[in-house]
Amino acid sequence: MPDQLLFAMEVTLNGLMTGVLYSLVALGFVLIFKASGIFNYSQGVLALFAALTLVGFQEGQVPFAHLINAIFGTEIHHFGWHLPAILAILLTLAVMVLLAILVEKYILQHLVNQEPIILFMATIGLAYFLEGFGDIMWGADIKTLDVGLPQGISETIDETTYEWFGYGFFIDRLDIVATVIAAILVISLTLFSQYTKHGRALRAVADDHQAALSVGISLRFIWVLVWSIAGFVALVAGIMWGTKSGVQFSLSLIALKALPVLMLGGFTSIPGAIVGGLIIGVGEKLFEFLIGPMVGGATENWFAYVLALVFLVFRPQGLFGEKIIERV
Repeated sequence: MPDQLLFAMEVTLNGLMTGVLYSLVALGFVLIFKASGIFNYSQGVLALFAALTLVGFQEGQVPFAHLINAIFGTEIHHFGWHLPAILAILLTLAVMVLLAILVEKYILQHLVNQEPIILFMATIGLAYFLEGFGDIMWGADIKTLDVGLPQGISETIDETTYEWFGYGFFIDRLDIVATVIAAILVISLTLFSQYTKHGRALRAVADDHQAALSVGISLRFIWVLVWSIAGFVALVAGIMWGTKSGVQFSLSLIALKALPVLMLGGFTSIPGAIVGGLIIGVGEKLFEFLIGPMVGGATENWFAYVLALVFLVFRPQGLFGEKIIERV
């Protein structure tokens, strides 16, 4: 088999794995959009905040240590103990649920039945607030996240592909774990959305706040629920991205790559978030491999957005999105 074809196959597999990581972030956007009809700009920052909080709990870091030291002239930084990964994850999940309650109480509760653009602007403000709050609470230095997930090359895939093709494929074990977790999340969230009482209530709230209230649906409970689930998804995405590239404030920028994923898959489709992520992941890797050398490289920075622009022209609702028909 030609070497170029083998390289292309390896690039495709790595593109699929990268696409899964994009999809994990996009899932949070879809959940919020299905429940409120707005695009949650703060989802990427939620992933960053969750990862920062998880590392802080694991390492026994004192929250707001820099602020406390600056005010009182102390030199405290850590409690002196480390938490097991599972306990730190549970505590971080509790923080994300608390954050969902606070967001509903102090932001969303006052914006019921407002225009989507107002809610969207509120999420922009929330994003900048959380980014600054996370900086003050945990510090801005780059942190290492380790919750025991396997990393490094998968020897099984390397040996198997070498036996088949005479060339071993490099596939990161962390990407394989992310793929399995993403599949479980998609199946669970799809079943929740389609076959549970609260899942149907989410769709009702997204269609019309006032109508949902009139039939006895608690808007406050639904918003707390969906923001809690989105916080959980953000935590999963933060763990995967933080383990892969370190917990740093550039982590919040992965939200930008989730935009073309949503445009391809559709803003209202949970499976669409995964499919869109896979298309973007494979597309940008193959384009860089095949076309990148001809145009000077670095095509991964813009390929996804150009592809999304094409979809906006020919299929604005995405592959799995619902076509909107309005009476004129």
